[in-house]
Amino acid sequence: MTPPEPALDQERAHHDRCRTALAAMADGADERVVTGEDVSASGADAEVLGYRLRSHAKELRELPPGPLFFGRLDFARAGTGHPGQSYHVGRLRITEHPAAPPLVVDWRAPVSRAFYQATARDPQGVAVRRRFGWAPGSRGDSADLTGLEDEHLERGEERVSGIVAREIERPRVGPMRDIAATIQPEQDDLVRGDLGLTVCVQGAPGTGKTAVGLHRAAYLLYTHPQRIRRGGLLVLGPNRTFLSYIAEVLPALGETGVRQSTLAEEIARHPVTGTDDERTAVVKHDARMAEVLRRALYARVRTDRTDSLAVPDGSYRWRLGPEELTRIVTDVRAEEPPYGVGRERVRARIVRAVRERAERRSGPRGTAWARRIERSRPVSAYVDTVWPRARAEEVVAGLLGDPGALAVAAEGVLDAGERKALLWTGPPRSWKSARWSAADLVLLDEAAGLVERPEGYGHVVVDEAQDLSPMECRAIARRAAFGSLTVLGDLAQGTTPWAARSWSAVLRHLGKPDAAVIPLTTGFRVPRAVVTLANRLLRRLDVDVPAARSLRGDGELSIRRAATPGEVPDAVVAAVRDALERDGSVGVVAADADVPRLRRALAGAGVEASGPEALGARVAVVPASVVKGLEYDHVVAVEPAAIAEAEERGLHRLYVVLTRAVSRLEVVQARELPF
Repeated sequence: MTPPEPALDQERAHHDRCRTALAAMADGADERVVTGEDVSASGADAEVLGYRLRSHAKELRELPPGPLFFGRLDFARAGTGHPGQSYHVGRLRITEHPAAPPLVVDWRAPVSRAFYQATARDPQGVAVRRRFGWAPGSRGDSADLTGLEDEHLERGEERVSGIVAREIERPRVGPMRDIAATIQPEQDDLVRGDLGLTVCVQGAPGTGKTAVGLHRAAYLLYTHPQRIRRGGLLVLGPNRTFLSYIAEVLPALGETGVRQSTLAEEIARHPVTGTDDERTAVVKHDARMAEVLRRALYARVRTDRTDSLAVPDGSYRWRLGPEELTRIVTDVRAEEPPYGVGRERVRARIVRAVRERAERRSGPRGTAWARRIERSRPVSAYVDTVWPRARAEEVVAGLLGDPGALAVAAEGVLDAGERKALLWTGPPRSWKSARWSAADLVLLDEAAGLVERPEGYGHVVVDEAQDLSPMECRAIARRAAFGSLTVLGDLAQGTTPWAARSWSAVLRHLGKPDAAVIPLTTGFRVPRAVVTLANRLLRRLDVDVPAARSLRGDGELSIRRAATPGEVPDAVVAAVRDALERDGSVGVVAADADVPRLRRALAGAGVEASGPEALGARVAVVPASVVKGLEYDHVVAVEPAAIAEAEERGLHRLYVVLTRAVSRLEVVQARELPF
């Protein structure tokens, strides 16, 4: 239904007013930074104030261009908490003056929840919900406001929004977009979950689980700014390509400065210069390695010393006997503190024992005295002997390079074959010359965590969590020991050798065994025909997850057969040319080994194609191993049988490939489908 022109003109005028107010807010923020530099306060207070002012000014300046609101709520005149009020809803709050009513309320504000949750049965005081339609790719010009829809919830009117449908189905070119305008009620429940709760989202393809996780991060930053910024917020993705794809979502929601990283980057104590075969990597990623490393580390602690300790104090010497010293070390060992903390506890208790003797003899002793005693050579030498310093590298290298040490630490934990797989074939002369593999870095992080716990984050968002190994989960758990997690994934898309079969195991290793697992099964992105095909494959996978369903009746699925494997490249060229006749991005996804010849075929046919890292490219040729998390309007899936045969969990990889299409999926094959 075409809206009356006066209504559109009024909303465009309001948008112009909002644009002017936003510019004034940015200018005012810059002025407050200058004023704040002259504020009279303590050094610490002035630094905190300056940081907050500069951060706010930076966020306003760096807000990506785009429409300033996407909805409006008109509340009924009676029986509500906002009688007769109207609020425009957008990605951040805009006001002409801090004390003035807002021109736009933030989508995360409590009043905005009704925009996502109100229905004709439960209008939540909303008389009219209005949605705005903007021209695709709009940078926020008021003329780009092209339409609006009103739902009169007060009258019991409820409809499927054409604006929402068009936004969801809009061609996917470039990085991932935010979904603030299209969040569905079940997604909104997850986004607004309490900070203290860890949530695990089992999301079928196209259900928006990644977007939910990012919007939850933005919501928590808005709702708990002090607690989150004090501890920090971390977003973990599976690889850099994926992080590039999602990088613009949080800035578009007004949140900058959030760390977005991979776990490999977080634990990278050394460059990866070594490699492991799959069997060795699987053992290193096994949860039992935590116990092996713990034994190897604490084997350094000695409780068998039989000599006494004489501590000089001026002309006097205080003597501690072997039984007392052994009891100190044994008690600390039994408390199981981090190794580095235990070492200092031993030192502190030795000093305390000396202090008790000194004070019984001649009265209280001060702090300076205690420091002199704890730094004395005999005390330091004794601590170094019974609880020696330890580096993670020394522990891991000592384990992997010494069959005897490994046999002792792994007794009853690993069998002989597993121990043999772990041992370095040519041990380096020292850990400094070791060639560390990617799996070794996981062991190093575990060992480092045993020595000294790392600083944690207030909240961690973990995407593609089904691919995490138990040891990788433990690395994340150490960084969220006192914070919460948003765990996102799909067990059906697990492709690593250690991929999870159940969320209970993942959550246990993450240190959050009681977290709720919430399934998202309604797809908004993948067309119904594609979901139906993928669900046929889902029945072949060894995971217990509910089948997906799609709200999208549009979209296409087609099969293009090549007579022989040698004709597949020509068929791919033809499929890409057909896709280029329509709007949107084209992703050619194939087994990794087939990617070079497909690139050559497309280049020879004059079709310009990039790799997956070029997010704005019209055509991308993507190895199946890195397509997880990405999406394209048109997907050309090349020889599914080859994708399935390329790795142990190849059918899971194929499930990922088949669910990357937003509009069309064309399967090019010379061989029969493997399901």
